[in-house]
Amino acid sequence: MKQRGVNRVTMAVWDLEKGKRFYEELLGARFEPVNDADAEAFGVRASIAWNAGVELVSPVEGKESRIRTFLEKNGEGLAGVTFAVEDLEATRSAAEEADVPILYHLDYTQAQIDAHLQGRFTKYEEYFLGRGAVLSAGVIVGEFEEP
Repeated sequence: MKQRGVNRVTMAVWDLEKGKRFYEELLGARFEPVNDADAEAFGVRASIAWNAGVELVSPVEGKESRIRTFLEKNGEGLAGVTFAVEDLEATRSAAEEADVPILYHLDYTQAQIDAHLQGRFTKYEEYFLGRGAVLSAGVIVGEFEEP
């Protein structure tokens, strides 16, 4: 089954463990580990609660990142939204036509999905969009299929 609509929101927090405890108590969220190497490449630590639609990200100590800059400017809170779309390539093209740059493309194999996303998908592909003419918050678009 292919997902559509909001897949998850991304909340920026200074302390990942403290953030996890807060959202576990507030929402009954159950956080799962993510691909630490991918997160580290962005200078963050991350964890996702699929049951609550929340991803937490916190900056890695001593590393510059968009999340560190966001937190310094705005404090903790909503840093972005991930939308599940029907046709990812058409959405990517529409973003580029609107002068929204593509920052990163993530396309997991089934082995990576099994290892890093608890095997919960049969397709997991995302584009991270930059802030362009029409975006003021972080937006990720992706195709996500569940078995």
